[in-house]
Amino acid sequence: MSSTMKPPKGFAPMSCCWSTATMQKRLPFLAWLPDYTWHALKMDFIAGISVGLTVIPQALAYAEVAGLPPQYGLYSAFMGCFVYFFLGTSRDVTLGPTAIMSLLVSFYTFHEPAYAVLLAFLSGCIQLGMGFLRLGFLLDFISCPVIKGFTSAAAIIIGFGQIKNLLGLQHISRQFFLQVYYTFHNIGETRVGDAVLGLVCMVLLLVLKLMRDHVPPVHPEMPTGVRLSHGLVWTATTARNALVVSFAALVAYSFQVTGYQPFVLTGKTPEGLPDAHIPPFSVTTANGTISFTEMVQGMGAGLAVVPLMGLLESIAVAKSFASQNNYRIDANQELLAIGLTNILGSLFSSYPVTGSFGRTAVNAQSGVCSPAGGLMTGALVLLSLDYLTSLFYYIPKSALAAVIIMAVVPLFDTKIVGTLWRVKRLDLLPLCVTFLLCFWEVQYGILAGTLVSMLILLHSVARPKIQVSEGPMLVLQPASGLHFPAIETLREALLSRALETSPPRSAALDCAHICNIDYTVVLGLGELLEDFHKRGATLALIGLQVPVLRVLLSADLKGVLYFCTLEEAEKYLKQEPGTQPYNGSEDSVPEHKIALLKA
Repeated sequence: MSSTMKPPKGFAPMSCCWSTATMQKRLPFLAWLPDYTWHALKMDFIAGISVGLTVIPQALAYAEVAGLPPQYGLYSAFMGCFVYFFLGTSRDVTLGPTAIMSLLVSFYTFHEPAYAVLLAFLSGCIQLGMGFLRLGFLLDFISCPVIKGFTSAAAIIIGFGQIKNLLGLQHISRQFFLQVYYTFHNIGETRVGDAVLGLVCMVLLLVLKLMRDHVPPVHPEMPTGVRLSHGLVWTATTARNALVVSFAALVAYSFQVTGYQPFVLTGKTPEGLPDAHIPPFSVTTANGTISFTEMVQGMGAGLAVVPLMGLLESIAVAKSFASQNNYRIDANQELLAIGLTNILGSLFSSYPVTGSFGRTAVNAQSGVCSPAGGLMTGALVLLSLDYLTSLFYYIPKSALAAVIIMAVVPLFDTKIVGTLWRVKRLDLLPLCVTFLLCFWEVQYGILAGTLVSMLILLHSVARPKIQVSEGPMLVLQPASGLHFPAIETLREALLSRALETSPPRSAALDCAHICNIDYTVVLGLGELLEDFHKRGATLALIGLQVPVLRVLLSADLKGVLYFCTLEEAEKYLKQEPGTQPYNGSEDSVPEHKIALLKA
């Protein structure tokens, strides 16, 4: 007989279960892939094609926003599709170039591809580190008014920046205020062909979008012909960017054949994917070699702004669609996915990417069932790099400008000012500060708006509202906790209402809303107890929560009286028999409190 005991049937060692759960958390595809169905595969295929037809023209256009050659948009559009399949926790999100990230890249990389690729690598390292250290909570300190102010300013900067391409203007500065000046100064040099084609493309995109929004849902009881027509309309309106850009390229090619070209064209785009190589840690120019240290110094605040805004944009998109579709995401896992995407993408000349709201909406509306839809999108982008780059030559820049302008219009929130005016007018301050300063420098706008939001938050902590109730004894109740900056406010309230009256009054501090206190608060309470004792009055603490009571017992304050209820405190002050305070030793604490303290 073997001396080794076999485990009972159905028994699994704890380490094995823990390992499986950990693997599924770090590689989320292991959780959904075993239950993957043919229906899900069909829906993911349709969604992947739809997003692919959207991202290809957008990638070419966003490279222009970033100040880079058009192929860099495509280089940035495929890696996120494959990485997110393994690491993503949202079935809807698609990673790739976006208008916001492209704008930030144009600010911090001097329109140099080497700087953009290095920024992607360093941003990915920062994002990956934040994910491993579980620092996603830091993003919570960037408030909604700051985000709205930034995105609204970015929409204007990006949109106006494309007016030059829409009108065929040349040699226009990229600095916003100079851009506005020279655009109006050179308006007489508008190329009629570009302007007409650009406006026609914008109208077509708008019409197709309105059709997409008003297409009624397909029902199984509909006749086959009706369902087929609905499918064709849905396909055309979903892939409207690719459709309109293809139409513009066909028009441009037709003129090229005749020997006359009225449009400014995208030009030659290198064929195929570049060979994998490490990011450039130095750049050789005509004036010498720029070292890694000098490149980092040149990018400056971009090393903080780009990774943080990338994370913020992507997680905001993921949370929004998770809420709509009733599932949960893991924010720290999302950090890992975005970070690894940027690191691996930089090996193939990608600039920084993040989650795209527009393409994620297309993905969700297409009925995507899992991140597997991204595999088809990524494959479509790679195929376009191999076989379609010769056709990109004929795409007019005015058509790409129309795609960008129509993509950024929804970023400008026209209702946010009215909403904040009704809800909390003080929030208009960080919104306006961020919005206005972003036209000067993006990092200053975000930083200033965040600082203003933090000051508003700190002011509410340092000056909490204190509710005062009159009765047999004065009762003060801090409405939102008690932290060390607020102790002076509490002291002033007690002195003015209790000790500076004649005669001095006893008071009770209702601690029902106070869940923790620090050493500074303990010292402040000790000083208040001494002041009340010197004036012959009593300060009682009521409704103490266990963590607060534990700190007070540890501090061993002299003369502290605490009661479970206000009625007990009032009875004690009236010296009614049978009522005793709990006065600083564990022996005097109620039994249920002692049990909680020892737990």
